[in-house]
Amino acid sequence: MTLAVLGTGIMGAAIARNWLKAGQSVRVWNRTRANAEPLEADGAVVCDTAAAAVTGADPVVTMLFDADAVVGVMRAAAPGLTPGTLWLQLSTVGADAADELAGLADELGLVYVDAPVLGTRGPAEQGKLNVLASGPESVRARVEELAGPIAAKVTWVGAAGKGSRVKLVVNSWVVTVTAALAQSAALADALGVDFLPLIAGGPLDWPYAQLKQPLMERREYPVAFPASGAAKDARLVGELAEALGVDASMARAARALLDEAVARGLGEDDLAAVYEAVRAPR
Repeated sequence: MTLAVLGTGIMGAAIARNWLKAGQSVRVWNRTRANAEPLEADGAVVCDTAAAAVTGADPVVTMLFDADAVVGVMRAAAPGLTPGTLWLQLSTVGADAADELAGLADELGLVYVDAPVLGTRGPAEQGKLNVLASGPESVRARVEELAGPIAAKVTWVGAAGKGSRVKLVVNSWVVTVTAALAQSAALADALGVDFLPLIAGGPLDWPYAQLKQPLMERREYPVAFPASGAAKDARLVGELAEALGVDASMARAARALLDEAVARGLGEDDLAAVYEAVRAPR
């Protein structure tokens, strides 16, 4: 079996590397080849085109920034695709786009599993992602076997497209609580008070605050989840909320702050950089 991994950013590279460690044959492609080349040392075959990467490969895996990137890459890969190939779509693309990708899969004759993942750089590198899988029952066992080296668990949520919707439920929490944490941390800083000791030992003393607030305090943001991706996901959350008749004001507020962080050149920093938009508004 040969896997083709299209997209070797933070998440895609970690996923490909874990498959390689498990002894799988992996071909990789990335729009910027230099970002894929480090995987050669782990045993991957780096391809110059998406079509070359997918030729004879099954499954094909996409881990790209957004829906437009996925569509563009899969159309470029089309000459090398074989009908009946499993397409494991791991990118966060949003609800409407997930349905559009199902149509693209039908057009290309692929077996489509919409399976965005929960987790950032650390869990991806450790092979401890949670795959939110949605797709045909006929490939469930195969998907779970494939996910073994990259995931702590596979959560099946329904028909193809449901995975992308459920992913936004979780990312709604991530982007809004990060913005809320930035607000509290900025207020504490402005008052000359240390924030974490205020919540230590009580029910509000949660690991995520312990992880992100020190980055805000140091104003250094080594990336686990890029602010640009978080801003994109906040937009998708808002769109889903509005489509479902749910208030989207919190997602809109988080998106505005994240967009501001990106506008300040912090898009490739961790989403904790939203602190800069809160602490130093303009």
